[in-house]
Amino acid sequence: MSLKINDDCTSCDACVSVCPNTAISAGDVIYTIDAARCTECVGAEDSPQCQLVCPADAIVAGAVESNDQLMAKYKGLHA
Repeated sequence: MSLKINDDCTSCDACVSVCPNTAISAGDVIYTIDAARCTECVGAEDSPQCQLVCPADAIVAGAVESNDQLMAKYKGLHA
């Protein structure tokens, strides 16, 4: 599933540099994750790196996608 950032986000910027798909960007108030680019780090890492570095635990589950769907999305982004 792609991840999303909730209102607990402090806009600390920690998540941006660890995203292998450049899916995270600054929004109007908080950071946002582009669901079309988020693969939960499938294809690049063992677990979502943004969740590991978020000090506010503001990165949560979003739309449900299978591992195969996430891998296909990753391969499409990095072909």
